[in-house]
Amino acid sequence: MPLYLGGLNPGSLYLVFKEISLHDDILIRREGAWGVITLNRPQALNALTEDMCAHIAGALNKWRDAPEIEAVLIEGAGEKAFCAGGDIRWLYDTSREDPARAAEFFRTEYKMNSLIHHFPKPYVALMDGFTMGGGVGVSISASHRVVTERTLFAMPETGIGLIPDVGGSWFLPRLDGGLGFYMGLMGARASGADCLHAKIATHFVAGDDLAGVKEKLLAGSGSQKVIDDVMADAASKPESQFEKDRPVMDALFADVPDIASLVAKLEAAKDNPAKDDSDSQAFAEKQLKFLSRLSPSSLAISCDLLNRAKGKDFDDCLRMEFRITKRLLEGSDFHEGVRALIIDKDKSPKWDPANLNGIDPEKIANYFAPLGDEELNL
Repeated sequence: MPLYLGGLNPGSLYLVFKEISLHDDILIRREGAWGVITLNRPQALNALTEDMCAHIAGALNKWRDAPEIEAVLIEGAGEKAFCAGGDIRWLYDTSREDPARAAEFFRTEYKMNSLIHHFPKPYVALMDGFTMGGGVGVSISASHRVVTERTLFAMPETGIGLIPDVGGSWFLPRLDGGLGFYMGLMGARASGADCLHAKIATHFVAGDDLAGVKEKLLAGSGSQKVIDDVMADAASKPESQFEKDRPVMDALFADVPDIASLVAKLEAAKDNPAKDDSDSQAFAEKQLKFLSRLSPSSLAISCDLLNRAKGKDFDDCLRMEFRITKRLLEGSDFHEGVRALIIDKDKSPKWDPANLNGIDPEKIANYFAPLGDEELNL
């Protein structure tokens, strides 16, 4: 069984599975009644590797049944990010040569996501800075989701030929009004205040106070009441842009049976706005312009995914997501999206199909087909 010890310094040694091991990318330790996980790749905005996901899973499996561990805290090293996603460059390089091997990253990550979702003890995520993609996966199921004015939260996968995964299909449709489909399809960025408004976050804390909050938490027992008391003392409620935009956001994104329906609503709002409704017209025009840059296939699949996920449990959502991501790695849009945005940075991806008119519903449905022996087992 794993035993984790060690300090905060990037080069610290700690014990893993009863042997001394050096693993700079993630620091896992016990501090009093707490298990503490520090994502430690600040130069890569703490992006998750497959190895990091496996280490988190190992720690949670140990701590779940350890009476001396009453709660878990997860944080990101550095000043910019909690976790900006998965290791996209590794996925890009690996999937071009061996998409089946690349899919194993998602298998490991989703198993970790499931462990977090079902973890029976308080789990506190300090979502300070960039919190995107894989970073959402290690925080969205936390009992206490803490954001600051530095938080920038997003599920931007449709911009690189993927889908809102890591449990995105579970939590996004459960957000109020049009928030979930807006964020999941458009990859919209949310501030810390927006996250609090959307109930993505449970607490907003000023960035300058976060270190003190963490110190108080780790000095406590780790009980639900103690954590709640510490958080209540530090929390505040800032103004949210999402709250101001909710009427138009709900009108356009609250009911999206398919991506063609969304486009029709956006075009209607742009071309035939209600009287004195310039806000709705400007919002719709902005969304249409941005939507044209996203992968048509990813948009269609993601819309179908978010609708199919309604009412499903977390693990069933992950199984659907795995079927899709595994197949997307075998196609072209993911590679083209990463090339255009991350490798060449020309921001001119050549999607296949090039636009929504080329979407074949039968091909979209095939992404959801069972994988047989390759299914995600949780």
